[in-house]
Amino acid sequence: MEIKKLHIKHFTQFTDLTVELDRSVTVFIGNNGAGKTSLLRAVATLLSWLIARIGREKGSGSPILDSDIENDAKSSKITLDVFDLSIADNQESFQSSFDLPIADKQEPFQWALVKQRKGFQNEQSSFLTNVTRLANLYRNRLSQNEKSSLPLVVYYPVERVVLDIPLKIKVRHSFAQLDGYDNALTQGVDFRRFFEWFRECEDAENESRRDAMQPILESLQNHPQDVLREKLSQLPYDQQLTAVQNAIATFMPGFSKLRVQRKPRLQMMVEKQGKTLDVAQLSQGEKSLMALVGDIARRLAMMNPCLENPLHGKGIVLIDEIELHLHPQWQRGIIQRLRATFPNCQFLLATHSPLIISDAKDVRCYTLDNGQLVPVKDLYGLDANQVLVEVMDTEIRNEEVQEKITVLLDLIQEADLCQAKAALSQLETELSAHHIELTKARLLIKRLEVLRAKDR
Repeated sequence: MEIKKLHIKHFTQFTDLTVELDRSVTVFIGNNGAGKTSLLRAVATLLSWLIARIGREKGSGSPILDSDIENDAKSSKITLDVFDLSIADNQESFQSSFDLPIADKQEPFQWALVKQRKGFQNEQSSFLTNVTRLANLYRNRLSQNEKSSLPLVVYYPVERVVLDIPLKIKVRHSFAQLDGYDNALTQGVDFRRFFEWFRECEDAENESRRDAMQPILESLQNHPQDVLREKLSQLPYDQQLTAVQNAIATFMPGFSKLRVQRKPRLQMMVEKQGKTLDVAQLSQGEKSLMALVGDIARRLAMMNPCLENPLHGKGIVLIDEIELHLHPQWQRGIIQRLRATFPNCQFLLATHSPLIISDAKDVRCYTLDNGQLVPVKDLYGLDANQVLVEVMDTEIRNEEVQEKITVLLDLIQEADLCQAKAALSQLETELSAHHIELTKARLLIKRLEVLRAKDR
């Protein structure tokens, strides 16, 4: 399943906007308040109806809020076009369930939500027939096979944060397949469920391994060491737990062996560059990234119980301000790591970071300004300064400093050595002696002095 198009009318600051989403990764950039979060939230709102109707045939998702209606507009409407490419693989069951001709199997599932402002007569209404049809397709598959795959749908807003690691589980949770949708599109994801799920899975894995170990221990005297090693290697393991551990190791090079240590006290441990650390000792950025990747992997594992590698499950992932808490070194390459770790997921991202949008190929990038959406040419390979100036309309350095540097370079261009040296001397009192622009100016002044000496 993948989104192809979003159309919104009179939603927040957008009057009439169509967004093509035909890549595996789409990135929205723009100043604060430009509407990046509004676009992601519109998608999340529409997808909430799919999740609700996979769970219950007449389930209700999230509505458009009164505050979302554009000022002076009577109503707001948001529309989503979604393709499900797996229909071709299940053509017979799909047609028998919905009595559709073969030609229709390539048509998108389109549904729309409408919100009328209070006090105004309804001029249009929501259209949810197709989201019900798509949800029924998945429900039908589950009826035929309880372990058939479901698409991941999840939204990580800016409010995501790792508050603590609740290793002491007071209430047992259900982690059935459909529970992979729990809190998937809410505004308050804090990743507690990831840590709770991890602990429960590891407890279950340890219990099953203990049971399998008992006959091996009882026959310890009767088997040579090589046979025992082979038997130990065949002990059962939790496939979902392994998928999460593999995702973190793939996405975060240098991190491995995420686990729960029970003695001398309960704590979640991880290997970082060969050193064992309590997860609580990691930086906020490391914890947030680990929890984000772990949560995506956990949900994929729950929703794809029959896949040999659950990380290859399909889905749609929305992440607002993906660079949150991340050092520039972590920002660079994050899109490639998302693709490598979750190759069949579609990502819709919002960011303020020039490093993220210039570090990956085949990324659909849009800039937002005054309610308008402008496609940005391929940014792959551009340096951060180029992206700041050409795309984000931001100077690469302090405006006052830049003005003084410009004056200095103009004086050199005009061959005014006396004034140029004075301007350089002034800047050397304000900036680092190793500032690259000052180094360039010194070389240019030196060259100018050499040329003048030759002319004498």
